[in-house]
Parts: sequence; C-alpha cells; structure tokens
Amino acid sequence: MRGGGGVRVELTQFIISFVLIFNIILSLTIIFLERKNATATWAWIMVLTFIPIFGFILYLIFGRKLSNKAIFTWDTKSKLGVKTAVQHQLREIESGDFFLKDPGMSQYEDLFYLHLRNNDAIYSQDNSVNVFTDGNHKFNSLLEDIDQATDHIHLQYYIVKSDHLGNRLAEALIIKAKEGVEVRFLYDDLGSRTLSRKLIRKMRDAGADVEGFFPPLIPKVNFKINHRNHRKLVIIDGKIGYIGGFNIGGDEYLGMDKRFGYWRDTHLRIVGSAVKNLQTRFILDWNQASRHDIEYDERFYDSTSDGNTGMQIVSSGPDSDWEQIKHGYIKMIMSAKEYVYIQTPPISYLMKAC
Repeated sequence: MRGGGGVRVELTQFIISFVLIFNIILSLTIIFLERKNATATWAWIMVLTFIPIFGFILYLIFGRKLSNKAIFTWDTKSKLGVKTAVQHQLREIESGDFFLKDPGMSQYEDLFYLHLRNNDAIYSQDNSVNVFTDGNHKFNSLLEDIDQATDHIHLQYYIVKSDHLGNRLAEALIIKAKEGVEVRFLYDDLGSRTLSRKLIRKMRDAGADVEGFFPPLIPKVNFKINHRNHRKLVIIDGKIGYIGGFNIGGDEYLGMDKRFGYWRDTHLRIVGSAVKNLQTRFILDWNQASRHDIEYDERFYDSTSDGNTGMQIVSSGPDSDWEQIKHGYIKMIMSAKEYVYIQTPPISYLMKAC
C-alpha cells in the first residue's frame, strides 16, 4: 500500500510532465504561426519557457500577427481600381513623365515613390484642405456637412462615447438615414467599449448600418486587444473627407474636462481626389468587419477637383508587415536639411516632474 506522500509525488510528476508536454505543443504552435519572423519566434518561445502556458495567453493577446486575408484580400483593391491607378502612377514616376503642379515638390519625389510602391498610396494634387485644431470647430463643420449629405455617409472612429456629443452625432445620422441616405458607421469594439448598445440599436432601427471592428468572441475577453483600429475617417457623398486625431469623446475633445484642460489635436477636412483614397481605406476596413461587403460603385468615388494641394493617404496596421507610416517619418527626418519640427503629447514622467 502506498502512502499519501507517494501519491502526492506521482501527482506532482504528472502535472510537471503535462505542463512540459503542453508547453512543447504551444511552442510548436508559435513556430508555425511565426515561421516568417525568426526574431518574434524566439522571443515568444523564451516567454513561454519562463512563463509556461500563461505566456501563450500573452502571445494570443499581444503577439499574434493577423494574415492579410483576415483583414482584406488584394482582390478587393483590384476591384476598387486601386492597383491599376498605382501601376499607372509608378510608370509615370519611373519614366520621368510624372507631372507636378508645384515644381518645388520634386525634392520629395522619392518619398512619393516609397509610399506609392509599398502602400499603394496614390499621390493626388487637386485637393483643398481645412485644418482644425479645436474640437468645437471640427465637430460643427462635420455636423454641417452631414446635414447636407444626399447619398451616403461613411464614418469610422476608434472612440465613440454615448455622451452629449455622441448623441448629437447619432441623432444627425438617424435623421439622414430616415431621409434615405446610406449611413455606415464603423467603431472599434475596444476603444468604444462604453458605447451604449441602446444607441446602436436606435441607429440601426433608423436604417443605419453600424458595425464593431474586431469584437470579442467571448464578451469582455478580447484576444485581439493588440490589433485595434485607431482610424478616424468620415467620407460624405464621396466628395468630402475628414481625417485626423479627434475621436467622438465629448468633454475632453471639446476642452471641457478639467482633468485635460484645453485639448489640442489636429483634424483635416479634405475636398478633392484624396477623398477617393479615404473611401478605399474605409471600404477595406468595413468589408473586414461587416458581413455585407461594399462593392465598387462610381457614386462612392465622385470626388471633384477643388484645389492644388498635394496629398497621399498612407495607412499602417495589423494587415501590414511594413510599418509604412513609421518608415515615412524616418525618410522625412533623414532627408531634412535645415530643421525638424515634431509635435507630440507630453511624456508622462516629464509632466509629473514639472
């Protein structure tokens, strides 16, 4: 007859053996998923070695890359005419036939080419741009443009709150949806986790399509926490576009929250061909999030020439292995001849030291 101590020893050995075998299986899983990135593979195997099993949970949350197929297919870009336009502009640049309205921009041709080749970022030169640094001015302009919409309104935000500003926006969209204007609203499911389900239902009941980006399979447990969509885009009738830093967050973005004081951010209102590129970015993200894909339609690309400002719409995210925006910044900094100006939120430890 074995004593209780012997049973405990065998149980301990069984648990250790189980953890080791399970850890090996998890390590092989990481090797398979990260087979194209040796650095990431070894880093996560080390984490799994020192933090068995729990390390794999960390990998699922923070380390797992998403395949391009999980976001969109290149076929979508082809259907939207992006690939054809990109190849045409590439040939113009490579042959020296690329015409610049502003000859002074020729010094940045390498930067145009970098973004065009690696990010399909078409360079357009017929845009007019209004710059907003005050939340009140930006939101008043946005609501006025929404009120004038006649065909469609596409919105995408990282943070949307059910406060007075969020309700104002929702009411404006509800009115347009009831008028027959197509309304599509894409929000990030993590960034907008406090968004009222009641408000979403109210918009849907009025005829608006509302979708969350990467919602969790299990409520409150989101294994895609590291793959969020921070874009803030609005496209109205294919003619007017908004892009920038202001979310739909109420008091703080309007400078009314005492904790933050005056909120300084930057947002752009664009009219011109660059709106087509904003529209394409929205459609790619929408088709990932929604079961109802947006197909190519000329009315979505009805932007008209309005100015002479040159612009590229460059995007980075979990769908790309190339950190395009980061490399664009590095390219610009390395090309600087006289000065570099950088504006960014203050570093927290410096603020505490003041």
